[in-house]
Amino acid sequence: MTADQLPTIPVELTPIEAVETIEHTLLAGLDPERVPPRSSVAVPAGELLLMPAAGSSHVGVKIAGVAAGNPARGLPRITGTYLLLDGPTLQPLALFDGATLTAVRTPAVTAVAMRRLAVPDASHLVLFGTGPQAYGHLHAMAAIRPLTRLTVVARSAAPARALADHARSLGLAATIGKPDAVADADLVVCATTARTPLFDGTLVPAHAAVAAVGSHEPTAREVDTALVRRSAVYVEARGAASREAGDLLVAGWDEVFDGESGPGNLAELVHGRIAVPDDRPRLFKSVGMSWEDLAVAVALHRRSLIDPDAPQLPQSRAAQG
Repeated sequence: MTADQLPTIPVELTPIEAVETIEHTLLAGLDPERVPPRSSVAVPAGELLLMPAAGSSHVGVKIAGVAAGNPARGLPRITGTYLLLDGPTLQPLALFDGATLTAVRTPAVTAVAMRRLAVPDASHLVLFGTGPQAYGHLHAMAAIRPLTRLTVVARSAAPARALADHARSLGLAATIGKPDAVADADLVVCATTARTPLFDGTLVPAHAAVAAVGSHEPTAREVDTALVRRSAVYVEARGAASREAGDLLVAGWDEVFDGESGPGNLAELVHGRIAVPDDRPRLFKSVGMSWEDLAVAVALHRRSLIDPDAPQLPQSRAAQG
């Protein structure tokens, strides 16, 4: 099958369907520590990312571009394509829009973590950022926790107002606030391109859960050393975090974590193998990994086949406490 004959499958999942897909993949035995690392290539326009992943049934690779100058041109900052192949034969099966895939799976991964880390009655979300990931995380957090209130913190007023208006259309009380709004938060999500901390980590309440998802660069961070040092920390995979999690590395990875008490990974969290304390903030640092794209692409491809014998998307269930 040639490239022009490959079907392009739309990335259409509800937030809960996406969350269930990620959870199902981890519960089925995927080990995030064994996933191939991301390759990054500097190009004149920015950065080219190559993200391969393989399982017994399918193989996939995402080619993504990060062009910092695109928003000024009215174009998305992140572009890309995902190619899904048959595992045993490596024959191409389908294409997906890479940016849309990223916009769906990243909030789903955060929500999988927050199902375990956020207090069950979390109602106030403080959200840094106004891009596609901010909207995706708003919907994902609202799907797993009983949100009633949103505070948007952003550099630009107009996008902040637009996000707040969108939240009001969902039935939330939404306002535009300042970084110190984290002092009254149950959930904090950082989905920005910031390279330096967005807020004072000492202000975050002990009961709150924080997710930092905006960066995969070892020198960029959205949260400060104070928050890292006072929090219980969780990551997608320790190996990926040790290469790319600037929020942790700049805070002093070797100083904060030793080999035996390093952060728990997402699989351990989902399987209930690690403790979740309630006497300090819980911090989830995400860098984005290739297995997440593959999990969603496989689920969508199987659903598109309309084959009753093929495994389907996991059935939605009520959000866990």
